[in-house]
Formats: sequence, C-alpha cells, structure tokens
Amino acid sequence: MIPLFGPVPGGMEMMVILLIAVLLFGANKIPKLARSTGEAMGEFKKGRQEVENELREMQESGTDSVATETEPATETEPATETNTSTDSE
Repeated sequence: MIPLFGPVPGGMEMMVILLIAVLLFGANKIPKLARSTGEAMGEFKKGRQEVENELREMQESGTDSVATETEPATETEPATETNTSTDSE
C-alpha cells in the first residue's frame, strides 16, 4: 500500500517536528492541543460512522422509503401580477 502523503517520517524527522511544535506552541499547550485534536478526530469518526450507517440503511430499504418520508408537494396557485403604478399621460 502506498502512503497518501509520501513516506512516513522516521525517528530523526519526528524529533525535528516535535521540536518545532514545542517552539511554536510552548510545552504547556502541547497536551491541550493533542487532547483537542484527539477529541476532534473522535467526533469526526463518530459522524462518519453515523453517515455510513444511514447510507447502508437507505440502500437496504430501497428508494421507496425515501419517497414516502418526504412530504407530498402541494400545488401553489400561480401568482397574479397587479399593476399598482399610476401612469399620468
């Protein structure tokens, strides 16, 4: 399997990336940043799983249930134009 973004960095590259992160964010903010990133990834995975489940249920039940779940279209009367401007000629 070919990685999407190229080769995964090794040990020395990871140390340089970690050093840059510490310099940019500070040692105190790194754990908070990692925690919020982890929570965001968890929420993303949860949302993706919910969408996949809904799509799977729609495929299993067929397209008939989609048509019955939507409200029937109501006919609207055509709009009539009224001339409210007064022309003084």
